[in-house]
Amino acid sequence: MTEHPTSCDRPSTGADPTDPRGALLRTPVPPGPSGSALPAQGCAGQTPPDAGAGSPGTSEHSQPGAEQAAGADGHRPRPGSEGVPVQPDGARSATGVRSGDLPSACAAASGEAAAGAMDSGDLAPGDTGPGEAASDGGRQAGPVRPASGVPADTGGRHGGTLGPDRRTGQPTAPGQPTPMRRDGDRLRFVGAATRRIARGMDLDEIVMGLCRATVPTFADAILVYLREPLPVGDERPTGPLVLRLRRTDRIPAERDTEGGFAPAAQPEPSELETVGAELCEVRPGSALAEVLRGVRPVFTDTPSACAALPELLGEERDFALPEGRRAILAPLRGRRRVIGAALFLRGPDRVAFEADDLLVAAQLATHSALGIDKAVLYGREAYIADELQRTMLPENLPRCTGVRLASRYLPAAETARVGGDWYDAIPLPGSRVALVVGDVMGHSMTSAAIMGQLRTTAQTLAGLDLPPQEVLHHLDEQAQRLGTDRMATCLYAVYDPVAHRITVANAGHPPPVLLHLGGEAEVLRVPAGAPIGVGGVDFEAVELDAPAGATLLLYTDGLVESRLRDVWTGIEQLRERLAATAQLTGPDHPPPLEALCDEVLDMLGPGDRDDDIALLAARFDGIAPSDVSYWFLDPEDAAPGKARRLARRALARWGMEDLTDAVELLVSEVVTNAVRYASKPVTLRLLRTDVLRCEVGDDVPQLPRLRQARATDEGGRGLYLVNRLARRWGATRLSTGKVVWFELNRG
Repeated sequence: MTEHPTSCDRPSTGADPTDPRGALLRTPVPPGPSGSALPAQGCAGQTPPDAGAGSPGTSEHSQPGAEQAAGADGHRPRPGSEGVPVQPDGARSATGVRSGDLPSACAAASGEAAAGAMDSGDLAPGDTGPGEAASDGGRQAGPVRPASGVPADTGGRHGGTLGPDRRTGQPTAPGQPTPMRRDGDRLRFVGAATRRIARGMDLDEIVMGLCRATVPTFADAILVYLREPLPVGDERPTGPLVLRLRRTDRIPAERDTEGGFAPAAQPEPSELETVGAELCEVRPGSALAEVLRGVRPVFTDTPSACAALPELLGEERDFALPEGRRAILAPLRGRRRVIGAALFLRGPDRVAFEADDLLVAAQLATHSALGIDKAVLYGREAYIADELQRTMLPENLPRCTGVRLASRYLPAAETARVGGDWYDAIPLPGSRVALVVGDVMGHSMTSAAIMGQLRTTAQTLAGLDLPPQEVLHHLDEQAQRLGTDRMATCLYAVYDPVAHRITVANAGHPPPVLLHLGGEAEVLRVPAGAPIGVGGVDFEAVELDAPAGATLLLYTDGLVESRLRDVWTGIEQLRERLAATAQLTGPDHPPPLEALCDEVLDMLGPGDRDDDIALLAARFDGIAPSDVSYWFLDPEDAAPGKARRLARRALARWGMEDLTDAVELLVSEVVTNAVRYASKPVTLRLLRTDVLRCEVGDDVPQLPRLRQARATDEGGRGLYLVNRLARRWGATRLSTGKVVWFELNRG
């Protein structure tokens, strides 16, 4: 966003915006009827009654016809800090003003000539800045005689000069910046520069804002050094103070014909990164350490700064600094400590820095350092929030039997990747899997913390193998314990690949969408329920078919609801998008799962990202009945032998005789432990998928523990054998008992 100058700071109409130095352009005065120059329009709008062309009392910003207003109320602009040359005694200027009348007549000339200077605004290279003169585009018809009596050429495109410098009396070349002549110029520049620095949100933007605001308005080049690493907040840095050249900026070589402080061999733009990688270690007690400890900006012609520059720039660098007060070294001090330094440079073709410029450098350094401090703190907070969100969500989805999974998560804003949406896939006993998606109200750090607690609670309840409606009931109680305003929606579904069925319970969440193998997309009809945290409500579960090849899509409301559409319109658009995507792959082949998730997210428009989005897609492959063998065994001593015979027959039917010995041994050990304590029939199930899985269930809730048996013990070696021979094994408590399972690799 460009900041427009005020009426008093508007540049002249003849300003050329392509001036290479970003100088303030002034419109020369067109000739009047009698050949004299008419005064140009200014912000004050007042001119002395008898002011004429070339008169010391003529203001560059006067307005024709304003003499009457000035004479009526006697108001004249505030005189500038620079005087007007005194005329010889008795001499009268072109307007007839005697030298003795100069105090009153020259008040109309006004040091406010600089008040017409444009606010430097963004102050990017090429923009105009305060107190700098340049060509007028050749619009002047005749010469203008300034107050000093030296005629000014038309300048600009005509190739002449703009007139003498008001301090040195030397002619100023076109396109060359002139010094800030008054305190008003400096104040306007500092105001515009600090506004530009304050726009930055991160470290690079703030440093770039400092460079662009400084070059070329205040200096011809700048070098910014920052501490490596930058301390965060109240951290006390460890190790020596090391400064890294973070960024440099200077007038391009083709626009800097003098080259007063550039390296002997101008580097190519691609080599700037090499220059920026230089490090400088500040030794305790050195000259550079003393300058940084002083905090205040200093001219580099002082003995302390002169001794500090080689340490900062490097002894080996062929860096020719301009002579005199053409360089300022300004320490950058944050809230707690010095975090860097900035070096401002001016070439020999430009007026040297003045004492007041130290105040300008101090303001720039202070605002930049405080902005850098806040940017570092903001970056740390964003990093913490991002890491918190990542740890709350599953890093990798589990590989479950009979189902394939894919997921996506999009935060509401890239600058703060936190929210209350979550998804999860939890393996359950019997090769089942629990699919969970939820949304906590809000998308802040608090929402992310509440989401993490609810997700952990859901995982614990899933481990108890509770029905979906019971899981939501306990989540509702947990949300009420966390606070009265902790509201969330949740959908909990359990998929059984053997039965090809899915059981769903809902707590105020948008309904899932089931994409069938033929390409039909169906919005499942599940009871809406009340959100988690309301309390005193009952949840209902429904059991639905889950055919092989179908895809279940669980999502949060951020995908289907925004300021531009309501939730049901978004659900219908989602259904249509799924159906259109399935048509591309044909009726016999479901679309790839990862590509399907990407297609779903592509339905989001530019105004649809009002909330974070969680997406979980499950492709139901199921387990064919021919790959399942299931038996009931009475709790008697003959049960282990019967289990071995049944397992041997199943393996022979599947052509897996090479696993017979291992399976018989492990099945015998697990069934023996179950029969010893069970009072009801024991279940034995074999599943043939990519691995061979064996499950033994009984009605005893106590889980077996692996322990090291002593030499004198008669038992306690069954689980030890299972642990050594099986690929994986585990035990899960059920509402009716427990299941002990193990897996073996096929072949």
